[in-house]
Amino acid sequence: MTERTAGTENPPALRKIGRLRLVSAAAAIGILIVLAGVYGIEHFRSNPADAACRPAVDIAKRIAPLVHGEVAALAVAQTPFRVPDLTFKDSTGAEKTLADWRGRTVLLNLWATWCVPCRREMPALDALQAKLGGPDFQVVAVNIDTRNPQKPLAFLKEVGATHLSYYSDQSAHVFEDLKEAGKAFGMPTTVIVDRNGCEIGTMAGPAEWDSDDGVKLVSAAIAGARTD
Repeated sequence: MTERTAGTENPPALRKIGRLRLVSAAAAIGILIVLAGVYGIEHFRSNPADAACRPAVDIAKRIAPLVHGEVAALAVAQTPFRVPDLTFKDSTGAEKTLADWRGRTVLLNLWATWCVPCRREMPALDALQAKLGGPDFQVVAVNIDTRNPQKPLAFLKEVGATHLSYYSDQSAHVFEDLKEAGKAFGMPTTVIVDRNGCEIGTMAGPAEWDSDDGVKLVSAAIAGARTD
């Protein structure tokens, strides 16, 4: 039997193994490129909002020690989140969007006359607007009654809410949009929004916003927006 010379045994098999290794390596590189492309594109898409909303998260961290007492239910923002550009109407029927308040801190509140806690909260919101409302801050309370548009106006007059501007959305899309974003679970819903349209904190349920706890918290959010 003839002995095979070392280093020359079965060259075709070796070439086949080499080709398989090259194919496997190419496939692995291709997968890495695809993954990098997918995550790279997603990162690119999320960067602008994250960058714009990062200051709101910083404000949330600074005001977190003030989340107690009458405003203990506020959930401060943990990650950057741009609040949807909600659309509603003012008292004249003109269309408004949340973007109309860019440059100001906003306490956005969704309420309805059929919501008992909302009705109880409204005088506190009116008082908060009277205390802090101005060029740097506004309470934007949006009514979502879907029937009888005169009822909420009569209610505001009844409780003497004279400092709040009237906004409404009879379609209740503002609530659905916030719910879809995971920021609304019931009524009332309140979102503190920074001057870039980003979430500082969200509350499910009512609060005594004109209490010392509420005024200190909101004042700190306004001050934080001035220095972000």
